Amino acid sequence: MAREGIPFVVLFAVPALVAGTAAGMTGSVWLWGITLVFLLLTLFMAYFFRDPSRTVPSGDDIVISPADGKVLVVERIDGADASSPTQVSIFLSPMDVHINRAPIGGTVESVTYKPGEFRVASLKVASEVNEQNVIAINGSEISIVARQIAGLVARRIVCWKKAGDRVEAGERIGLMKFSSRMDVLVPSSVEVLCRVGDRVVGGETVIGRKIRD
Repeated sequence: MAREGIPFVVLFAVPALVAGTAAGMTGSVWLWGITLVFLLLTLFMAYFFRDPSRTVPSGDDIVISPADGKVLVVERIDGADASSPTQVSIFLSPMDVHINRAPIGGTVESVTYKPGEFRVASLKVASEVNEQNVIAINGSEISIVARQIAGLVARRIVCWKKAGDRVEAGERIGLMKFSSRMDVLVPSSVEVLCRVGDRVVGGETVIGRKIRD
């Protein structure tokens, strides 16, 4: 489990313990009901902040999904320009793993926080107006920009990397709390392999491969 989830687990586990102790002493059905509610919330928080291991594909010529979720958008930033980057947008539901991973290995060029709104993350406009962290990574063959985007519920974005850090492809770089969205801007030199509606797995699914001459 991600360490950021520990306070949320404790927040509900303590009331569950107190209510359960009181219910055991009094036999109150009402207190047992409260215990069950807090216990379910505790289990959900532990599940939500899970941090499973992943088998990361190797290769400097691939782009790996930075998050678990459903692909919402695959389109060029400027549809009329063949040299324009392609935006791949992934929506993370509350049931998805919310750990974010580096799409490529390389050096973090910049991490830029942009304040904004908290629109529903599945809306196209969220990429432009919502609060987000913009992470630029330069690799040996590919350079990408990834955006951690807050949603209606997700009100905090966590990034563990800073400019100058070295990252490996698939390495954990941050997380988003509750439903949210992650965009990857893939250069035109990379063939995008995912399509709208696909389910992708962070750190495992290859979503792009460099085009060879």
